[in-house]
Amino acid sequence: MEGKTEIRSSLMLLAAAVIWGVAFVAQSVGMDYVGPFTFNAARSLLGGIVLIPCIFLLNSREKKTEKKEADKKAERRNLLLGGVSCGICLCIASNLQQIGISYTTVGKAGFITAMYIILVPLLGIFMKKRAGLRVWISVAMAVAGLYLLCMTESFSISIGDAYVMVCALFFAFHILVIDYFSPRTDGVKMSCIQFLVSGVISGILMLVFEDPSLSSVLSAWMPIVYAGVMSCGAGYTLQILGQKKTDPTVASLILSLESVISVLAGWVLLGQSLTGKELLGCGVMFAAIILVQLPAGVFGKAGEKEKTA
Repeated sequence: MEGKTEIRSSLMLLAAAVIWGVAFVAQSVGMDYVGPFTFNAARSLLGGIVLIPCIFLLNSREKKTEKKEADKKAERRNLLLGGVSCGICLCIASNLQQIGISYTTVGKAGFITAMYIILVPLLGIFMKKRAGLRVWISVAMAVAGLYLLCMTESFSISIGDAYVMVCALFFAFHILVIDYFSPRTDGVKMSCIQFLVSGVISGILMLVFEDPSLSSVLSAWMPIVYAGVMSCGAGYTLQILGQKKTDPTVASLILSLESVISVLAGWVLLGQSLTGKELLGCGVMFAAIILVQLPAGVFGKAGEKEKTA
């Protein structure tokens, strides 16, 4: 039964990666009409609004169980704290990524963003979590695959690269925050709160730094709707639900397939061709994901959650 739960969680995370990979096309098109804060404010608020009826539907189907007042209070506290923390991390990461893409190439942005697969286990060490040999080998393979997939020019540090580097750090924080709070509260409700928080903060930044117009937002309605309903509403909710039973390092590896899917989506939807080097990168990435999902006995445990030193 536990094996089925792990497979279901991994499939949820894979579905999130597919949705985010395809959303890369919407994200690129949306930037032709609106600024980064406007785009993220619209998509985040839409994602939060879409989840509200889902919450009511799920609540109506939930079996009513008696809970102690102390338990209810702790659950509400975790929900609010988790939602706000996730929302702040998501807001910073998504806006830095959007700004960074304006200054650097998509190849560099994709590679640097996906460096959260390295940052998650490194940050996890400071949180008394341990990743086994199998996971570290998979991380190394995934980074090599991402390099082949995304890096099409010589590496150099620009202002755009710096933005995306910090973005990757906050995506790593986002994964670790979800890892802590998702088992302690309702995932869909926490996802809704994180989008509303991210949307409100992005909206304030939009009013301060940009000059949005209704016509420009309407012109970008299709990429905003996809990014809001699918990427935010569905994708991040699947991430939260999937991470309930998945080690954060393993989760970050599965989610990093977003880069592979984005290249494939560009190939199918935008007619962009894949080079032999990029196809090799896709293959190495998929091999890393398969390796990290193999039975723990092959290389030792993938990671021990909440293990104290």
